[in-house]
Amino acid sequence: MPYTSVLDIGAGYGADLSIAKDVDPSCTLYALEYNLSNVSILESQGISVNSIDLEKEQFPYDSDFFDVIIANQILEHTKELFWIFHEATRVLKGGGGLIIGVPNLASLHNRILLSIGRQPTSIKSASAHIRGFTKPDLLHFVNTCWPGGYELVKWGGSNFYPFPPVISKPMASMFPSLAWGLFLLFEKVGEYNDEFIQYPINENLETNYFVGND
Repeated sequence: MPYTSVLDIGAGYGADLSIAKDVDPSCTLYALEYNLSNVSILESQGISVNSIDLEKEQFPYDSDFFDVIIANQILEHTKELFWIFHEATRVLKGGGGLIIGVPNLASLHNRILLSIGRQPTSIKSASAHIRGFTKPDLLHFVNTCWPGGYELVKWGGSNFYPFPPVISKPMASMFPSLAWGLFLLFEKVGEYNDEFIQYPINENLETNYFVGND
């Protein structure tokens, strides 16, 4: 998938953007990052950074602007999933790629923990994670909120807790649905008309989700 502009949502130190730059040195890199110390690090790498609250503020970019958007290890920390998907989809070009990486609630070790009545490690109450994801549920979310809007291009697993890398890498490749992490690449194939923020309104969900300011 060719690209000239890449946005990382919750970019941290810029590791994923560095990979994007290695693949295509001519691409322009953008980041949304709230942590001010990380902002300084990103800016020192020549990355264009905006510091906003992902869950309450509009992404400061024009619609249909980016070729690729990365959301890696960020969605599990957020409540406002409808708003984040709305904004990411709004600023992503038609035919562009949305890359999502999340901990896998259905990993082998989490299944074992649940079978003995223990809490999965990916969604402990005394932690920063407030959401749990499986591949089927994430696909259900995307396809229910915006039917036909995104097409899953490819997906895979990463790491296989508690094994060392020499073992976990091949196991994650052979059994991705049981791996510690999930990575999915979606292509935007539909015409977007605010479906992600309309869904909680139309379904009258009994949670006060943020869907923008009137």
